Formats: sequence, C-alpha cells, structure tokens
Amino acid sequence: MQEILRIVVRDIYKTGDEAVFLSHIKRIEEAAVDSIYTDLRLRGTDEWTEVLVKEKASNFVTSLLTSFTFDRI
Repeated sequence: MQEILRIVVRDIYKTGDEAVFLSHIKRIEEAAVDSIYTDLRLRGTDEWTEVLVKEKASNFVTSLLTSFTFDRI
C-alpha cells in the first residue's frame, strides 16, 4: 500500500503547486478513510474488534499521507 501511495503522490506532486498538491492529498486521505469505514468487513470478529481495526487502519493512512510534503527545491 505504501508503495502505491508513493507512486500516486509522486504523480500528483508533478501536477501543480503546493495548494493543489495538498488538496489532492486531503482528497485521497478522506476517500481512503471513508472506504475503510464503509467497506472493511472482518469475518468472525466482534464489533469492538472491527471498530478498533478500522480506527488503526484509518490512523495509519492518515499518518502516511500527511507525512508527504511539497518541497520544490
């Protein structure tokens, strides 16, 4: 997942300025978190475990995406 995001981020990095870049990152983050909460189904787990996994996955995605910065040197 991390490598796929690097490729996507690299491509959007080349498409505009910092504001455009950050808006794309925010959009990807929101879509990923929404997808985790609506589409992730864990068979054989209770509701508490599913909520915990979704929260951890969402935090991972948010941390990963917000670690990308726009730095045109």
